[in-house]
Amino acid sequence: MQMNSLTQATAASSLQDFSELQTSSRPGETQKTPFAELFHNAVENVQQLEEKASSTVQGLLDGSGVDIHTAMIATSDADAAFELSLAVRNKAVGAFQQLMNMQF
Repeated sequence: MQMNSLTQATAASSLQDFSELQTSSRPGETQKTPFAELFHNAVENVQQLEEKASSTVQGLLDGSGVDIHTAMIATSDADAAFELSLAVRNKAVGAFQQLMNMQF
């Protein structure tokens, strides 16, 4: 499977973010990033992909030099990011519901 440049850039950015979480200022310690910050960054990335897809499709419709392949790749990337965020949301809701159903 061949990855387009946007997917490669997103994957490289994700790996860089993960490696930054693993590095620390002192040996033996890892940097802690709050879950809310990670979640906020992920939502922003999905929103940026959606905006890019929207602008490329609009450029395709306007005839401003955007080819159909670029528009399809941008919409495919945005769709995949949205589906991933939806799956994470569904897992989080399921975990919350399991916690609420626990009896102590």
